[in-house]
Amino acid sequence: QVQLVESGGGLVQAGGSLRLSCAASGNVFSIGAMGWYRRPPGKQRELVARVTNGGDTNYADSVKGRFTISRDNAENTVYLQMNNLKAEDTAVYYCNAAINYGLPRWGQGTQVTVSS
Repeated sequence: QVQLVESGGGLVQAGGSLRLSCAASGNVFSIGAMGWYRRPPGKQRELVARVTNGGDTNYADSVKGRFTISRDNAENTVYLQMNNLKAEDTAVYYCNAAINYGLPRWGQGTQVTVSS
């Protein structure tokens, strides 16, 4: 089975940094766009950042200038570098990827908590 597994979440003080990773494993022969989404407490899931297989990126306005998305195609991995974290960044962060030309897949999520 193809799996997406996130890691790197945790508890951090406001102004600090975290780096999230998401690795695809299993029978992977193609990955298209990859992205990070988050679900704050009591709110709907929202797009944080997205990167195409060609390297084009998009960011939510709330994270521009603070977060950076990148990918390593050789390792089937996407990263999210989060700097200058704010309390409002607290959420469960989910990895998303289009694998093997199929429907987008989701990771299990990783908790990011920012204390102020």
